[in-house]
Amino acid sequence: MTTNSDKKLMGLLDNHVPGTALLASWLERNGISRDLQQYYLKSGWLASYGVGAFKRPNENVQWPGALNSIQRQTELLVHAGGVTSLSLQGLSHYFRTEKEPLYLFSPQYVKLPKWFLNQEWSTRIIHVKTKFLPANSALSEYSRDGIKLRISSAERAILECLHLTPDRFDIVECYQILEGLANLRPKILQELLEKCNSVKVKRLFLYMASKVKHQWLDFVDQSKIELGSGDRVIVKGGVYVSKYKISIPKELAAL
Repeated sequence: MTTNSDKKLMGLLDNHVPGTALLASWLERNGISRDLQQYYLKSGWLASYGVGAFKRPNENVQWPGALNSIQRQTELLVHAGGVTSLSLQGLSHYFRTEKEPLYLFSPQYVKLPKWFLNQEWSTRIIHVKTKFLPANSALSEYSRDGIKLRISSAERAILECLHLTPDRFDIVECYQILEGLANLRPKILQELLEKCNSVKVKRLFLYMASKVKHQWLDFVDQSKIELGSGDRVIVKGGVYVSKYKISIPKELAAL
């Protein structure tokens, strides 16, 4: 006999996106108690995907499906950003000799769930906790194999790359990526740069953008962007750029 709980779970499974996880907390909010979850696990309706998460039996859940589940089934503010977002959009324009990490950005208080961190992903996860930009500004929706993800817009993503430079992301690669971003939207850039609280990011971006000479920079009102005071040493022993009061690597200045 099919019970009401069976019908609830069947309804959830009918709307299930293949390749995504089913989180225990989300199932509980939708009427499937923890005891029932264990019953359905033993009955073969669900398969374990770590503590606090399930999947459909015989389904392969990779990081896009797992990230979709976090974004859709929890209130955690986390998105794919930086070079990961640019690569997903076909905008990284750079040959990589190593397996590219997955860059996830979130506010500083966010902790990724253990079931996600404990998976043996084929790529390294780099979780960047930061408040240099507002958490929900300039995000885009990306779809991959029917799985929707929240990712950074190109405008936000290049600023996230600059946030990580030079210690965690190559500064010359940032410049080479920016060279290929001929279609950035000035209105979005204006909003982000005005809200950005990293002087380093803003000065580096404006320096690189002026060097690249993309047309969109003409429509960004730099007088409204707070650049702080005093010098910023991006690298020691670098080349000093007086206009933006930054010391940059010699290889970047030579480009």
